[in-house]
Amino acid sequence: MNKREFLKTSGAVVAGSMLSRFSSSQQQPAPRENWAGNITYSTDRVHMPASQDEVRAVVKGCSKLRPLGTRHSFNTIADSTQNQISLLRLDEITVDDKAKTVTVGGGVKYGQLAPLIEARGFALHNLASLPHISVAGAVATATHGSGVHNGNLATAVSGLEVVTADGAAMELSRKKNDDRFNGVVVGLGALGVVTRVTLNLQPTYQVAQTVYRNLSFNQLEHHFDDIFAAGYSVSLFTEWQSHRATQVWIKRRLAAGDKNEWPAEFFGAQRATEKLHPIDGHSAESCTEQLGIPGPWFERLPHFKMNFTPSSGRELQTEYFVPRERGYEAILAVEKLRDRITPHLFVTELRTIAADELWMSMAYQRPSLALHFTWKPEWPEVSKILPLIEAQLEPFGPRPHWGKLFTVSPARLQAQYARLGDFKALLERHDPNGKFRNEFLDTNLYAS
Repeated sequence: MNKREFLKTSGAVVAGSMLSRFSSSQQQPAPRENWAGNITYSTDRVHMPASQDEVRAVVKGCSKLRPLGTRHSFNTIADSTQNQISLLRLDEITVDDKAKTVTVGGGVKYGQLAPLIEARGFALHNLASLPHISVAGAVATATHGSGVHNGNLATAVSGLEVVTADGAAMELSRKKNDDRFNGVVVGLGALGVVTRVTLNLQPTYQVAQTVYRNLSFNQLEHHFDDIFAAGYSVSLFTEWQSHRATQVWIKRRLAAGDKNEWPAEFFGAQRATEKLHPIDGHSAESCTEQLGIPGPWFERLPHFKMNFTPSSGRELQTEYFVPRERGYEAILAVEKLRDRITPHLFVTELRTIAADELWMSMAYQRPSLALHFTWKPEWPEVSKILPLIEAQLEPFGPRPHWGKLFTVSPARLQAQYARLGDFKALLERHDPNGKFRNEFLDTNLYAS
């Protein structure tokens, strides 16, 4: 199974009354698990409002509440022992052609949004790995695409509407709220329920991608920046054996008149002559077009097709952000564990993300290399490997992805966020009684 093959269909997660459990006359809930099946949520009380007024009523009526996106988190960040709120019914999309922005409801997924803005002649600067995830959920956890000049998906946000603990709707914008805005955007679901997100748009563009095979890690020692800057977005895939990346995926943004030419060799790696899946031996049917064939941005930036419905599967994911300038050192450090890692691994993806100013972003003020591990569903074994990887990465100040599995201690995690104190002050101001806090936040943000 690959990173995306565990997806279930993009239908509704649950439906129900605002302040009561599901009744027989309402849509029945989907299984109370996350997509990967490694988390079973601690409550079946899931509110599914259809308007902001209903959101406000839910928030007012609950003493404890956690926002539930599209269930793509691999840890308990969205869990609650009392109430969850899903915004899948808030799916409005409004394009402002003059301002070059789009405002989406809290339940809108990238797969819904991208074709619509493309039809209006617009695009986003980047996309997440999966089109089935919600914009609001991706933004809240600093989820990202890749590219040395591309910030994570939250960097496109220019406005937010958040229902805070008292049920009031708070509107913020980058222009009006300045630094405080940088604290709210990657909010981890701790500041309130995000009902609307406004994103900056740019003119639509074309992208072509080609895959190269077998890049020696030796090339990264002296050509790290050249390799990762060889395209608008570049990903290296490895199973950590043979001191190599088994595949290099290069996505190039094409302007009018650009030559779409690809050399047969890339730093010793050979250009693929057939379409490939990131995991050797898997069918490439679900993958986006390769072989240098140009296409719209939203049909190339993801590795997998927007409209493809993969089969269900089980897997685990972890990801660590380290300073890009020390990326090669970090790769070598992890490689020492290759014989422990490989038996339990599907694949590792290495990619870069530009620095940003969002307080709780993994790339806050730090151009980053992300080391993303897609594991087999073998948690007892993986749980023993993660501390070993984290120990190897400790000299680089690793920041784990907020929505994925990690065992970094709260003290070490908190030390990685210079603005954590300011973020906690925001929480105290907008949620003084901890309505939106859960065990995950209490442990990782507050425990010593």
